[in-house]
Amino acid sequence: MEKIKDLKSELSELDKKHFLHPTSSIKMQQESGPAYIFVKGRGIYLEEISGETFIDGMSSLWNVNIGHGREELGRVANEQMNTMAFSSAFSTYSHEPAIRLAKKLSELTPGDLNVCFFTSGGSESNDSAIKMARHYWKLKGKPERKKILSRKLAYHGVSMGATSATGIPEFHEMTSSLAPDFVYAPSPNARSWSEIEDVDLTCIDETIKIIEKEGPETIAAFIMEPIQGAGGMIIPPNGYLKAMREICDKYGILLIADEIITGFGRTGKMFGVEHWDVTPDMMTVAKGITSGYIPLGAVIFSDRIHQELIELSTGTLFHGFTYSGHPTACMVGLKNIEIIENENLVQNTEQRGIELSKGLTKLEEKHWSVGGIRNKGLLGAFELYQDCTSKKRFDPSLGVAKRVVDECLKRKLIVRPITYEGTDTIAIAPPLISTKEEIEQIVSIFSDAVSVVESQLNG
Repeated sequence: MEKIKDLKSELSELDKKHFLHPTSSIKMQQESGPAYIFVKGRGIYLEEISGETFIDGMSSLWNVNIGHGREELGRVANEQMNTMAFSSAFSTYSHEPAIRLAKKLSELTPGDLNVCFFTSGGSESNDSAIKMARHYWKLKGKPERKKILSRKLAYHGVSMGATSATGIPEFHEMTSSLAPDFVYAPSPNARSWSEIEDVDLTCIDETIKIIEKEGPETIAAFIMEPIQGAGGMIIPPNGYLKAMREICDKYGILLIADEIITGFGRTGKMFGVEHWDVTPDMMTVAKGITSGYIPLGAVIFSDRIHQELIELSTGTLFHGFTYSGHPTACMVGLKNIEIIENENLVQNTEQRGIELSKGLTKLEEKHWSVGGIRNKGLLGAFELYQDCTSKKRFDPSLGVAKRVVDECLKRKLIVRPITYEGTDTIAIAPPLISTKEEIEQIVSIFSDAVSVVESQLNG
């Protein structure tokens, strides 16, 4: 035990001196060191260096879809590394893993999304889609079509283009400048089943006004998450996605679906847009493509867009990353998809999602502060209100969502608070391998945690 304490202390000091953490409080790290140092993962569980075991209720960063500790992915990575760890895909050089994965993705994606451009992750995928949309219109002799329409509360990543497409003010305030030509439409902001089922699409009318004010002839693409993740787990109201597809078609605007969180079974379908029978012109993916075991992402283009690029291009496509189509990453992606299919994880997620919905309903019925329950598959959330009937929010200074999350952590459950625009949202996204018993355990922990915080608030 003393050895473990000594090791944890050593690593904590090294962490403070040498590791600048992403999306973290620098001050908090320097005062307290790393919150946890994880050393092992198995199934839906993570083990901390002290030996404590936690339920990974967020699949880490919405990405460990097939769960932790899958040795199959390690073996296939080892085999590929021993054969050919890396080779470039520039200058039309190619290799079998990238070719096979591109073909496999074309079989999984809806409609005519059949052509892949590989990246190392989500931000690179969204940046690439944005650049390719502008490139597409330039080739078509319409370089004035360069604006990107995004949405408030959208999250698309942290590289320059992806940050600019993100509609969360905190990410904009971090830097002194953003990429130009980004416009933000309203988010549907549906935060309960009743709002999701509502056919009031006022935000569509507002979006049309923005498009007409900017001039549709200046807009290259509309980028959207089928379900907004980091911005608040916002499931669009019925009819919204179809209406946006029709608007894009009417005004000649390309539709980019950011499936980085929602892809590869997370919502109970292989891709989120399938819930609403919508096919985008481009789809961006990452995270679940390898279940986080190795960095990989992609932009998947429709045959129509690809054919026009073929016909209009005259020289080199001056866009690409060193690790576009990384052979080891592609082999891991293929094995990961094989596991998702062979273990029927999309169907498992659909069933677990039904059980999660029932559990959240009971949570809402039991607790006066819980409202706004919602989920698609294993992507869910609930809201915390001072008054659920009037939807009156707590004073942000109370930090209610964080307090609930802290109580969950005491009970060895990792979930995430989302507090943009004064909300108190608790997000959940456990691995797709979760069992009925594990979903019930998660909901039980939620109930215990909320009970403690409600007691504190009443006191």
